[in-house]
Amino acid sequence: MRKTILSLSVAAALAAPLTAAAQATPAPAVTGNMTLASDYRFRGLTQTFEEPALQGGFDYAHSSGLYVGNWNSSISETLFFGSPIEMDFYGGYKRSFGDIGLDVGLLYYYYPGSAPKVDNTEIYVGGSWKFVSLKYFHAVSEFFSIPNTKNSSYIDLSATYDLGNGWGINGHIGQQKVKNRGDLDYTDYKLGVTKDIGGWVFGAAYVDTTDAGGWTGTNAAGRFLSLGDSTIVLSVSKTF
Repeated sequence: MRKTILSLSVAAALAAPLTAAAQATPAPAVTGNMTLASDYRFRGLTQTFEEPALQGGFDYAHSSGLYVGNWNSSISETLFFGSPIEMDFYGGYKRSFGDIGLDVGLLYYYYPGSAPKVDNTEIYVGGSWKFVSLKYFHAVSEFFSIPNTKNSSYIDLSATYDLGNGWGINGHIGQQKVKNRGDLDYTDYKLGVTKDIGGWVFGAAYVDTTDAGGWTGTNAAGRFLSLGDSTIVLSVSKTF
């Protein structure tokens, strides 16, 4: 359930060109990332029963705009029927036209060892303008293997703003619609701050949901939880 917690990359370079034209250094084709978070929230819902999560992945981007990637996170085995890890695989096309960005692709969520099997496949299309983005996800399979929920959808409105000196703020609001299961529809939102210290990005974000009462679970210790309870998520991330 990729990308939820935030991802932030800031790069700046100052050079005194020796000629009238200076050639920019191309971005690396392959990048990796890792995160340690106090809780893994996907669309506002805890995936670890409010326990810490270790996450990481990689992305390959071609100069044409095509990309593929993989992202993984530790999760609650109790919540995901014996699976200790979530593995996301995705690919798509991303392009910028000045301040306007376009992103379309396919995303597959895989939970190895889950019994009964849990998975989900979504297509997505998104647009961005400067620091604001809007993205729509559409499930082309049963939504995380819940019966009769194909064609569920999620819309994500997010903003990330660079304050300078390594500081950034971010906000998000999203709405989940589960086909034929109105009791599982809800809205989630997030407001956070980040600080980049030597390439390590430290984050704190307030996460909450409204009308997510249909999403509940009982952890291994027998504690009953509403998965959408409000929380503060602390994280530290590194991109390399």
